[in-house]
Amino acid sequence: MGRHAERMEYSTARVALVQHAIDGVVDEALEAGQVVGAVVLVQHHGEPLYARAAGHADREAGTPMELDTVFRWASLTKPVVAATALALIERGRLDLDDPVARFLPEFEPRLPDGSVPPISVRHLLTHTAGLAYPSLAPDDPYVAAGVSAGLDQPGMSMEENLRRIASAPLYYRPGSSWRYSVATDVLGAIIAVVDGKSLADAVATYVTDPLGMRDSAFVVREPARLAVPYADSKPRAVRMGEPHRVEELVFSPARAFDLRSFQSGGGGMVGTAGDFMTFLETLRTGGAPILSRETVELASRNQVGSLREQAEPKPGWGFGLFSGVLTDAERAGTPAHAGTLSWGGVYGHSWFQDPVAELSVAGLTNTALEGCTGSFPADVQAAIYASLPLD
Repeated sequence: MGRHAERMEYSTARVALVQHAIDGVVDEALEAGQVVGAVVLVQHHGEPLYARAAGHADREAGTPMELDTVFRWASLTKPVVAATALALIERGRLDLDDPVARFLPEFEPRLPDGSVPPISVRHLLTHTAGLAYPSLAPDDPYVAAGVSAGLDQPGMSMEENLRRIASAPLYYRPGSSWRYSVATDVLGAIIAVVDGKSLADAVATYVTDPLGMRDSAFVVREPARLAVPYADSKPRAVRMGEPHRVEELVFSPARAFDLRSFQSGGGGMVGTAGDFMTFLETLRTGGAPILSRETVELASRNQVGSLREQAEPKPGWGFGLFSGVLTDAERAGTPAHAGTLSWGGVYGHSWFQDPVAELSVAGLTNTALEGCTGSFPADVQAAIYASLPLD
């Protein structure tokens, strides 16, 4: 019996157990009101192992979640934009060590001492540029400058947001520390300059069109298919207002319909769970037709040493060019294998890809922040590894 036949037999024997385990997590989250609706997809050895849409895309209207429901992707946008930048690098039109000033000469954020250090494309991809996101910290300079995180302030132009970012001081000298930030928005502006069109055009040319990701874009094409966003609350999640604050984040759901809004490389795309799974599986299997295997392998390795661990209490995790990279599973306290890529999206999404187990998982919900940083993603992951022998 060949390896493929063994996998098919294994998959048939195990699928009911895996489905039951994940169903239990999803059902519990829905019944508790933690999550309003979800689409969870699991691919193992390149084969669909689990695909379920559950709950509501619009609770008040009674609209059920469907497998092809469109979500506001938030930071699921980042690896797609990173792949676009890497495609330009492969074509010799961009380089990891190119200075940002080459493409955005007026973007000159300064250190507190007034000096203007060089920032590279590599710094942007790895979130080591000295930039940040707006926070709840007292006297946050990003809040004072009115910086958009790419989720709010419909109608703001890229030029205006870049001006606001550059007006705030850098948090550290580029390359000396790690901080999750608006860096991918700056990268998106560079991509637009290099390609000579818009960021959306470049993403379509180099990533989404070649992969047939027809529902992935920077503006909603079919509003009736877009999930209504909800926010954490007790006793159950509440429908988002316009705008709506959740912890340090401000959401403006209407931004997804506003063609004047800058195309946020860090969080501006919409798309389906199926489209994102297509992207994940493309990376897992070597990158063709959008990237070479060598580029994917480079981008999937930790690029920041211990800088991320020094900056946040996340032992065992680094950061590559796409996302977080698991460097030590034991220290991280996870059943995943070293080399696993993982990130999320604050509108309520999470994903991970375990290359050793040949496992890709995308869990998209319409509930912020539970579907991203709550217990739901960890519970889904635990259910998968507990029910599926992966070694």
